[in-house]
Amino acid sequence: MIRADAPSAAADGGDRRDGGRAADPACAHVVEALSGDLDAGFAVMYEAYRGVVFSTALRLCGRWAEAEDLAAEAFLRAYRALCGYGPERIADLRPRAWLLTILTNVWRNGLRTAARKPPPGPLEDAPDPPDPAEGVEDAAARHETGRELAGLLAGLPAAQRAAVVLRHVTDLPVAEIAEVMGVPEGTVKSHVSRGLARLRRLHAEAGPDGEAGPDGRAAGRGGPVDDDRERGGIR
Repeated sequence: MIRADAPSAAADGGDRRDGGRAADPACAHVVEALSGDLDAGFAVMYEAYRGVVFSTALRLCGRWAEAEDLAAEAFLRAYRALCGYGPERIADLRPRAWLLTILTNVWRNGLRTAARKPPPGPLEDAPDPPDPAEGVEDAAARHETGRELAGLLAGLPAAQRAAVVLRHVTDLPVAEIAEVMGVPEGTVKSHVSRGLARLRRLHAEAGPDGEAGPDGRAAGRGGPVDDDRERGGIR
């Protein structure tokens, strides 16, 4: 189902172009809008990135309502931060990577809180998010991106789950994922490779309903979590 040797969606040589901005076609337009008027620019930013933020949130947490809360919290924190940014800082902003950094930090903080609470209920059989990239490589195509993929992703350690989702669901280049996660590019590649290999094992071990077993799911939701990285004044 899932290949551990999945090829990159973009050549590694293109990851570094223009500080990563070339990989995000909406970047220049969003930054220009934010520089002109914060409120109007924020609306432009929301329209440009709400799909990718929600799609990433849904694949990280596996629950539609929780993903909506995560996305809303990420945009709220982004707006609060932008209110304190000067023109130069806004001009240097890479908004997609910045928003996804905020999102992943909120998600990881939620994992810590969830680890101290009773186990959550079953993952929802939610429909696919609006206009997402195809799933984990071609093997996680739309017919597999519901509860089965959510259950498999929940069996990954947090760092591997984030790296796999950002690379093969959100379709970010490696350099941008490194910025989001606050780790070297080599570490991102290692997380992706190990995550895909583990997804293959979980899929092979899954029961008749195609969901990962309880041991794998517990490891994904309650296992060790990387320390949060601060980005742009956001925790």
